[in-house]
Amino acid sequence: MQSIYNYTEEMWKEYLIHMGEKPFRASQMMEWFYRHRIQNFEEMSNISKKFIAHLKENFIIDSLKCVTRQKSFDGTQKFLFELSDGNLIETVLMNHNYGYSVCVTSEVGCNMGCVFCASGMKKKLRNLTTAEMVLQVLMVSSLAEIRVSHVVVMGIGEPFDNYDNVINFLKIINHAKGIEIGARHITVSTCGLVPKIREYASFDLQVNLAISLHAPKNEIRDQIMPINKRYPIEELMDAVKYYISITGRRVTFEYILLRDINDTKECANALADLIGRENIYVNLIPYNEVIEKPYKRSKEETMRAFYDTLYKRGINVQLRKEQGSDIDAACGQLRSKHMKK
Repeated sequence: MQSIYNYTEEMWKEYLIHMGEKPFRASQMMEWFYRHRIQNFEEMSNISKKFIAHLKENFIIDSLKCVTRQKSFDGTQKFLFELSDGNLIETVLMNHNYGYSVCVTSEVGCNMGCVFCASGMKKKLRNLTTAEMVLQVLMVSSLAEIRVSHVVVMGIGEPFDNYDNVINFLKIINHAKGIEIGARHITVSTCGLVPKIREYASFDLQVNLAISLHAPKNEIRDQIMPINKRYPIEELMDAVKYYISITGRRVTFEYILLRDINDTKECANALADLIGRENIYVNLIPYNEVIEKPYKRSKEETMRAFYDTLYKRGINVQLRKEQGSDIDAACGQLRSKHMKK
């Protein structure tokens, strides 16, 4: 049986037409599912009993099981959710001065193999369904009793390796009768799947794009991010420029600072050269050390010097404030260790 949370409004319309029902019912159903958060189809008072019976036979109103919930000293929360097949995923809730943000996982495991990241220590078992991503937002909102205002798809997995399900997820959480999160309050991150970046340029919602860059030169990026051997920086930059030219939107470069690897002044200048005058924002991220990995966080003075070099070169840059590191919920620390054997 299908989860109701797998369907966008457009998909419900097509389904309704196929079943001989009026397509405008799709909007009513979305409102029942997301505004009223019904737990029983019988609650839908403006839907015919015949179609309710059909829904009961073919669809489920499902949820995720919360196995553990950890809280950081800074207010960050990490949730361990069990999926219907027994696999477990991690989702993070962050409290910012502008509202609550949920970091969503898109896959069980990850095949990208970035050498510094805990999330890719186990290979990908499968994509998450659209419903499993939607439910992360709904469950966190319900358990924490808060209104989620921002979403980042930056948890375990490469979102563009699960492209269709992620796109449907974005449509649902943005929809006025869905979770109703503003498109500009949603960010999707990719490590650099060039064809999908180009495809994403045609997506009709103004959802933000972030690129996990982490190095300004191929010789460094090849060592720490295997995807670069398939899509080197030159191809990645061509795709980024294409995306900017089509959408007119700014792109964020995520850049984790690794001691003595990508944190030199030479790297900072190379990054500034790479960006040039493009509409790109750089988010410098202190490395959150992973016990199984040999990589170390850059020294404070090194991170500040890197920032200063970019700033003086006219690059729009910030040094991110870390959150949730004490519960392994910070950037690069979400793990696949809970995957089903």
